[in-house]
Amino acid sequence: MKPIKIRLFNNNTPFNNSTAVILLALLVVMLCAFKSCTADKPETPPQPSTGQIYLYGELHGNDNIYAAELEQWQSYYQEQNMRHLFVELPYYTAEFLNLWLQADNDDILNEIYEDLQGTVTYDTNVRDFYRQIKQTCPETVFHGTDLGHQYNSTGQRFLDYLQAQELEDTEKWQLAQECIAQGQHFYENNSDMDYREDMMTENFIRAFDSLENADIMGIYGAAHTWLGDEDTNNCMADRLQKRYGEAVQSTDFTYLAMTDIEPLRMDTLTIAGQEFQAAYFGEQDLTGLFPEYKCRRFWRLENAYAVFQNYPTNDDVLPYNNYPMLVETGNVYVVEYETTNGEISRNYYRADGNTYQGMPTTNGVNIPE
Repeated sequence: MKPIKIRLFNNNTPFNNSTAVILLALLVVMLCAFKSCTADKPETPPQPSTGQIYLYGELHGNDNIYAAELEQWQSYYQEQNMRHLFVELPYYTAEFLNLWLQADNDDILNEIYEDLQGTVTYDTNVRDFYRQIKQTCPETVFHGTDLGHQYNSTGQRFLDYLQAQELEDTEKWQLAQECIAQGQHFYENNSDMDYREDMMTENFIRAFDSLENADIMGIYGAAHTWLGDEDTNNCMADRLQKRYGEAVQSTDFTYLAMTDIEPLRMDTLTIAGQEFQAAYFGEQDLTGLFPEYKCRRFWRLENAYAVFQNYPTNDDVLPYNNYPMLVETGNVYVVEYETTNGEISRNYYRADGNTYQGMPTTNGVNIPE
């Protein structure tokens, strides 16, 4: 197809000031028309990725949880060929970790670690956790989706690095600047947690949707990963589920932080007409959580699982992290509640190895008195 030629003037048209004005006017009209056409086409937002999101909730600074997270990542890395690990760190901190993975020394990691002084993650076990990832999963790619903590130290040092590499006009520079601005806003507004969940969710979506449907694992504080009721919970995981649906799965590792404690005494409890030896682990004050309750008390029935194994369960669930002691599959537990009016009620729970909202849980059992 031959191009169409438009002749504005014939060969005999004199080129003078008037002609120049006409040409300029025509050019302006054409540019305006082009701008109008392009303005009518809004930028298409990225479509949600179809990859799977496996979130793990932790208590920061716990050795048992770090060990479980490392084992889980190694499994995903080796058996499912996953490479993208999302972490509760600012964008620039994760980018430094990615640079450190390619380095032959720990200088970058040590600088990041020193910047964490005064936080619960200033723990040598945290540094060892990353070292073991580098050793066993060297192709890991870290994605930091938190807002800009340590923006005066780690954040500024990352900007200095980009500037030294003449990378001021890159996406890395823009994202680092945005992350720093988020951190400044957060700390200047009394650590606004709603704002933080907004930014963590926004940052997560941006990073995840850029991966072209890759499956990822995410490690965050449990407060950001609990999938709860729409009316009562609005954390990052809950918001992500609204976008990605069942692709978001959450597992709570906080129960691993519980330590094995010895019972305070051995009691004898009569249940369904039968006496059981019961290890008593003390009571928990509930007045600060539920005004109508004074406390709850905990027992573990000894050698009782076979007796109550076939009793029907009910809708009551009590996750492991509610108990003061370690909970193990194959045991039966008694939890006694006392109200501020002195009324006492007992609930019975069986540990069958089930989970609720990603948390290992005991299930309520209907046992007649």
